[in-house]
Amino acid sequence: MARNAPSIDAYGQGGFRLDGERHEGSLLILRDMASAWPVTTLNALSADDLAPVIEAGRAEVEFVLLGTGSVNGLPPRRLRDALARAGIGLEFMDTPAAARLYNVLTSEGRRLAAALIAI
Repeated sequence: MARNAPSIDAYGQGGFRLDGERHEGSLLILRDMASAWPVTTLNALSADDLAPVIEAGRAEVEFVLLGTGSVNGLPPRRLRDALARAGIGLEFMDTPAAARLYNVLTSEGRRLAAALIAI
């Protein structure tokens, strides 16, 4: 895995299990650190919710892998525009697919942030 990126062992029931430890609610993983993320729905998501990622910048984050919840949906335009201005890519898909892809990409050493809405 990239540096010390946590592994997502499981997801569902309102949270995630990372490296064997349960985390309730949505997660933001940046710089190999997972932290609670207050976002509960895609419609409520704003650029402010990804401020730590934008502040980290392109040097640290190639793209954000956004788990949109139980179904895929288009993130708000303002969020997409803010990431584009920062030079950070965005990939979005339902949270189960994002959790699985996160593990694959970090094992390849990719520099990404994961923003995962709990299901």
